[in-house]
Amino acid sequence: MTDGLSQRSPYAGRWVARVRGKIVAQGDTPEQALRASQQSRHKERPEIIFMLSLPPLIKRILDILPADQQIYLVGGAVRDLLLSRPSPDLDFALPAKGISLARTVANALHADFIPLDEERDTGRVIFTDEDGTRIFLDFAVYRGADLIEDLRARDFTINAIAYNLRDETIIDPTEGGKDLRAKTIRACSPTSLADDPVRILRAIRQAAAFDLHIEKNTRELMKQSADQLGRISPERLRDEVFKILKGPKPHACIRALEMLGVLPYLLPELVAMKGVEQSEPHMHDVWTHTLAVLDYLDQAISALRVGYDAEKTNDMFTGLLGLRLGRYREQIAKHFAEPLNVDRSLRSLLFFAALYHDVSKPETKTVEESGRTRFFDHDVQGAEVAAERLRSFNVSNDEVERTQAIIKNHMRIHFFADRLQKEKQSPSRKAIYRFFRDSGKAGIDLVLLGLADLRATRAHALTIETWNVYLDVARILLENYFEKPEEAISPPRLLDGNTLMKELGIKPGPTVGQLLESIRENQAAGKIETIEQALAFAREELTKLS
Repeated sequence: MTDGLSQRSPYAGRWVARVRGKIVAQGDTPEQALRASQQSRHKERPEIIFMLSLPPLIKRILDILPADQQIYLVGGAVRDLLLSRPSPDLDFALPAKGISLARTVANALHADFIPLDEERDTGRVIFTDEDGTRIFLDFAVYRGADLIEDLRARDFTINAIAYNLRDETIIDPTEGGKDLRAKTIRACSPTSLADDPVRILRAIRQAAAFDLHIEKNTRELMKQSADQLGRISPERLRDEVFKILKGPKPHACIRALEMLGVLPYLLPELVAMKGVEQSEPHMHDVWTHTLAVLDYLDQAISALRVGYDAEKTNDMFTGLLGLRLGRYREQIAKHFAEPLNVDRSLRSLLFFAALYHDVSKPETKTVEESGRTRFFDHDVQGAEVAAERLRSFNVSNDEVERTQAIIKNHMRIHFFADRLQKEKQSPSRKAIYRFFRDSGKAGIDLVLLGLADLRATRAHALTIETWNVYLDVARILLENYFEKPEEAISPPRLLDGNTLMKELGIKPGPTVGQLLESIRENQAAGKIETIEQALAFAREELTKLS
């Protein structure tokens, strides 16, 4: 097998024609390889195969298993290899002993093992690479009488392709390879979506991830099965939602879910936003605005990624964003690299917050006599609505709290910018301290969301002057957070509660906490620098409270 792997390397990612074990022609498609072989070997019938560039880990697995063990690489892993993309998950199909063989592989690789589904004899191996990357290896027996029946019962044809690791051949009963080349997502059967409605979300996600279009009949099947999402576990729905928000074009994905009639059964709180009009400077209703926020947030995060060249963008606002805030690329990358849950990215959580940041505008809408529309407390109420949805998805408390902090405080950026533009007043040191005291690490997310929110609000009416004001506010906040944390964000504590009670002769209670917080706030404002100043300030404040 080693020789076969090395032989494939010059042809990796190509279709080849093979006669008696020798490669005689190649092409981008099976048809091209066949035609090329017929020109030189017109009397011989070649074997047409695709030469995959297999990960080295697969070679190790084959060496661990018995030489006569039938094993097929299946599903998304084959699709990704056909597209020459890395795959974090490797699924294997076997005729029997899925859990047993998974345990054997895990022991040999010194990896973690989980009996994933005993009823379906499926075992999972979690292999951690040298760089810390986790690779999931699932070993499952056929779901059906044989491999062909297993493949035909899968979701979409592009995921119903198998690769025989023993003889290096492709098995493709539903013509998924043809659909992949045609950039099409097509259901394997008329019951594919009804059998497992979560596949509706997967189709949307994969269409965005691989730049594919969903075939018309498959779209109809998705619409027909949308009302069945209620029978899917909250955890499976959650995982697909967060994968969508983590991936490319989240705004287009959510829009597609809306058009297919999925939202009432998935994220029902969002439905009421459609058609809710807003006063100027808003250019869109609440729902259209929300989708635009997702789009501009995606652009903003991309513009601030490490390696992005701000001078190559054709969008003036994005270019300015990169030039003005680009010095914080590495810090922002580090921020997003520290998730609150190992299974969900911080980026996806921010996009969830963006999706829900205006969710309570419909019920808080009021129209003044002047005709102006207001949405009092939509930020506070929206934070609770989003929290309830997240709790129903069984996410961690840390993720719920981070999302609440983002939504509850998302208007503060606008207040800062409005004051700077109208009164020429930059955020004070005390205001900056309070902002990060209330939001913590979510303050970084709030800066990015605030910029996206502005662009979605003003749209084509946004001026460079206003954009620069917001960039000034963003720079001030990021500068203090990243460059002056001990001075402005979290000044060193000069006193503890016991010392304060002893010096002031007061008893334990809320007053102690209030005084300590006031001291830190005035430290951040530059008004208190020593213990003596802190005690003097506390004594003065205590007289005001008494």
